[in-house]
Amino acid sequence: MGKKDKSEELLETLGDFTSKENWDKFFTIRGCDDSFEWYAEWAELRDPLLSHLSDPNRTPSEPASLQILVPGCGNSRLSEHVYDAGFRSVTNFDFSKVVISDMLRRNVRQRPDMRWRVMDMTNMQFADETFDAVLDKGGLDALMEPELGPKLGNQYLSEVKRVLKSGGSFICLTLSETHVLGLLFSKFRFGWKMSIHAIPQKKSSKPGLQTFMVVAEKGTATQLHQITSSFSNSATGCNGHQACGLFEALENENKIRGEFFNGSDIMNSLEDLKLGVKGDLRKLSQGRRLKVTLGGEGDSRFSYRAVLLDAQQQSDPYVYHCGVFIVPKTRAHEWLFSSEEGQWMVVESSKAARLIMVLLDSSHSNVSMDDIQKDLSPLVKQLAPENDGDGSQIPFMMAGDGIKQRNIVHQVTSSLTGPIIVEDVVYENDDGDINRILQSKELIFRRLVFQRSEGLVQSEALLTREGASDKTVGEIERKKSKSSSKSKKRGSQRRHAEPSHQLKVYHGYMASSYHTGILSGFMLISSYMGSVASTGKSAKAIIIGLGAGLLPMFLHGCMPFLHIEVVELDPTVLNLARDYFGFIEDEYLQVHIADGIQFIKRVANSASANEVSFVKGNDDEASSSNESCASSSHGEERVTSKVDIVIIDVDSEDSSSGMTCPAASFVEASFLQTVKGALSQKGLFVVNLVSRSQTIKDTVISRMKEVFDHLFCLQLEEDVNEVMFALSSESWVDEDCFTEAASQLEKLFKLKHPELSQSVIDTTKKIRRLK
Repeated sequence: MGKKDKSEELLETLGDFTSKENWDKFFTIRGCDDSFEWYAEWAELRDPLLSHLSDPNRTPSEPASLQILVPGCGNSRLSEHVYDAGFRSVTNFDFSKVVISDMLRRNVRQRPDMRWRVMDMTNMQFADETFDAVLDKGGLDALMEPELGPKLGNQYLSEVKRVLKSGGSFICLTLSETHVLGLLFSKFRFGWKMSIHAIPQKKSSKPGLQTFMVVAEKGTATQLHQITSSFSNSATGCNGHQACGLFEALENENKIRGEFFNGSDIMNSLEDLKLGVKGDLRKLSQGRRLKVTLGGEGDSRFSYRAVLLDAQQQSDPYVYHCGVFIVPKTRAHEWLFSSEEGQWMVVESSKAARLIMVLLDSSHSNVSMDDIQKDLSPLVKQLAPENDGDGSQIPFMMAGDGIKQRNIVHQVTSSLTGPIIVEDVVYENDDGDINRILQSKELIFRRLVFQRSEGLVQSEALLTREGASDKTVGEIERKKSKSSSKSKKRGSQRRHAEPSHQLKVYHGYMASSYHTGILSGFMLISSYMGSVASTGKSAKAIIIGLGAGLLPMFLHGCMPFLHIEVVELDPTVLNLARDYFGFIEDEYLQVHIADGIQFIKRVANSASANEVSFVKGNDDEASSSNESCASSSHGEERVTSKVDIVIIDVDSEDSSSGMTCPAASFVEASFLQTVKGALSQKGLFVVNLVSRSQTIKDTVISRMKEVFDHLFCLQLEEDVNEVMFALSSESWVDEDCFTEAASQLEKLFKLKHPELSQSVIDTTKKIRRLK
């Protein structure tokens, strides 16, 4: 056991395989004549190795003239065997002076043409394209200790790629651990023909860790090849864990290469892009879009996912030749930043000929934007087109919302909705006139935010101080142009300790412009609503989605003849509306905790049953849905009559789908038919549609046209919000009569402030007919 025990003891004292001092000590103790073969012996290596070194397709074909490099040679006899096999031009190096001195003395007479140098594997002192082959026996494995990460291995392989001639081969003898293969496969992905071979083990050996030979042949930078293997899983003699990791890594890499070959949208490394795998990055290429990984592996503090986009219309004037757009983690999942269509919209708005969109993730948490920018700057400069080669600074942009101060009032996690935040905010740009009217330096708004879609503000309300004059509050119109709708973006997370215990939500003002838009659409049935109100009867409205309860509270105050039922799936949301937004139920404003789609189905089914009974009884009763609506019970969830207004005001759980509002099921053809069955003859259907995808918008509009006789729309928030209005009756308001219809609507309002009424009337002028 003596010699085996001594080797094991030496290995234990070695410790860190990347320490030069440890290796010097190791080789000093071991001595020059006691060679140590880390992996397979020459008897097993000879045939597979020489077959690759003697490849007849290689130039030069004469073994003696083949320039071979053996990095991290140690005191292995591998290079000596290669020399004796006829390959005379062998250069060896190691960073241990001790072992190089020993090896030089051992070979100076027997192998005079062999060269020996002291050198660092990660910083080779050779010119580009010097060698025909680089022969590595365990060197990469030694650099890739898991606790050290891929930095040293990455630097080493970059040097290997640099010093190899075109057509040359990197022959790596490795134990093929997963983390080693992950780096090896990705570094030699483009322009390299790669194969893996199992080195046969001694028959007397017990099954254990097997040595594999990975051969990567340097070719054209733009070519991509599948990795081939000369063995099967059952043919390897290695243990199950090693075999499983090897085949899984091989399968995953070939899948990536196959997807790339088929034109799939996969990640590219900065190194590959610089090699030209996607063309010359120094030149702008109209409509080019590439996913790329930046940084990491010793190049920077962090690694990043990014998308490089060259503007689709190169003829337009641009403000920037190249720009960087940083997307915070909280918004990276949004359709605008995660989809190709949305990303092109960002490029267009950025006015940059080339935009590098960087998507931050959890690894960048608690890091300042200044640090992110400093870390990114040297990376993005390598992706700038040649016109920026003069050293001009690349501008950094970031998605924001203009919030100056934020105070988190309450946080809660719902089992249905997830984390929810109630926050009070002050915007950066206030209207000075309004500030003077309110005798306040800053206007404060309370917002309800679902963190599952943080770019989306569910509700926003103006806060006033106790005893504040109602006369001044109604004059606030600044929020109509600036206020958030359901598409409002969130900004910085800086908190502000503005005391809000003396503030209350003012329900006489709608801070969200899309709420004003919804109300303006009532103009389409203003004549009918006027006749209902004049007779002292009630019109019935159902709102799917409570939010903070601001829309139903406003409607309840300004149209007292409305009987409003709100359907909300999440009881937590109802509690927040009551506790933080002043929502109050009464006889004419009630909330049902229920599924909105099922609720409307029950309404439609009940209404259909009532119609049948009316026909059997009195035909005159069948024509008056509003009488039956007025007589329905306010306290029961079961509804027995048709409704006059149905409003869908809910968001989608999946913001990456391209439709932020509503959830997709609320615009399916089957549900639209259900809504039509629930509406009275003069009924109005309203949907708040939020999508940046024109394709999605067109699809929703097409479905609604098939179901409803008349369709209208109102564009809001720079083409993001679009409020849809549908009528099923044969009578409808012609656009020439909009002014008169708007005037009728204004007469129905019970508002304290005429300015707010005028805002709604002005919005009616933007409604257009689609069908």
